[in-house]
Amino acid sequence: MNSQEVVSLYEAIAVLTDEMVVAARNGNWMQLATLENACAQHIATIKRSESEIAEGAVRERKIKVIQKILADDRAIRNITEPWMATLSMQISSVKTKRKLADAYGTTRSS
Repeated sequence: MNSQEVVSLYEAIAVLTDEMVVAARNGNWMQLATLENACAQHIATIKRSESEIAEGAVRERKIKVIQKILADDRAIRNITEPWMATLSMQISSVKTKRKLADAYGTTRSS
């Protein structure tokens, strides 16, 4: 795979990460996961195929696209990490309630 093809794959990833940010903002976790899988496939292809070192304008384009992908990743994490923490606390609370109900024979309300 030549440098142009690799940059094209990075650009495809950048489009996907844009869509991932939108999905995360909208709380569309299924769409986010689907897009994340598509990104992973492109990344796997790059890892298997990237053999040339980009130079000149292609290198600059690649750097800008990677910086954009990283910025999108940061935006996605800023959205998902608080949500994941809340979800984790809710799951922990339900588990605790179940343990108490099992231990004391009370009726589960959750």
